[in-house]
Amino acid sequence: MYFVIYSLLYLVSLLPWRVLYIFSDGVAFLLKYVIKYRVDVVHQNLAIAFPNKTVKERKKIAHDFYQQFTDSFIETIKLLSISDKTFQKRFTSNVEVLNDLHTTGQSVQIMAGHFFNWEFANWGVAKYGKYPFLAVYMPLSNKAFSKLIYDLRARYGSILIPATNFRSQFHKYANEGPYAMALAADQNPGNPLQAYWVNFFGRLTPFVKGPEKGSKLNNTAQVFVHFYRTKRGYYHSQYELMTISPNYLKDGQLTALYVKVLEEKIKSNPSNYLWSHRRWKYTYDAALHENLLVK
Repeated sequence: MYFVIYSLLYLVSLLPWRVLYIFSDGVAFLLKYVIKYRVDVVHQNLAIAFPNKTVKERKKIAHDFYQQFTDSFIETIKLLSISDKTFQKRFTSNVEVLNDLHTTGQSVQIMAGHFFNWEFANWGVAKYGKYPFLAVYMPLSNKAFSKLIYDLRARYGSILIPATNFRSQFHKYANEGPYAMALAADQNPGNPLQAYWVNFFGRLTPFVKGPEKGSKLNNTAQVFVHFYRTKRGYYHSQYELMTISPNYLKDGQLTALYVKVLEEKIKSNPSNYLWSHRRWKYTYDAALHENLLVK
């Protein structure tokens, strides 16, 4: 089954970019207006994040979001056959931020949000960075698709660690020397009673504690990466050093710093964020969460 799926998608990937984007526009239209994929969630999220924008402005962000959402999947298929030369032309970054840290011997935790296109960003840090790059991923239930995505992401040497086996596999790589590990830390926590509650777009929101705990435990430098489209099919990853001394910060402050930068980047490019994700799933309850509040 794997070879059947791979062969079909590889043939699709050989189509010109302009043809694939025509298909992407059609899928985006179907998702938004026919299937109405999470349309209510998208608009509710945008109303919370941008209450001062007009309805027309929020609709424009939603329209652009669906286009970038479908583009990211189409571009992932295109990556199956893309050449090194073409990728180098279509992706840029200030990776020297990471490479300068590499000379110090300190490991790095790269903090990201759910931006587009994460597959370009993954390739970029593995291809151009000096660190061994660890990426945590969630295996798909379909084994054929899971293997396809795994092989794609590992093309330039990314070391992929399944989230289900993270604890048992991470230390094997971490003990071999300095590393860079990327985490998307804006997913909803499994248990809001085990989270930090931080102001995010004017609303108290729970964020997982794991990234902060890991950074302090391993004394990693914390770097934020904002990857975004410069024009259709072209991407840039912008790395920003947050701290090299995580243990000097009080509990919750590193998470709050991450959330502050995340919000700034979303505001700078609103349609580049995964608005179909229910970011404000939980409601703050002072009786339950006051001791978890980061001020």
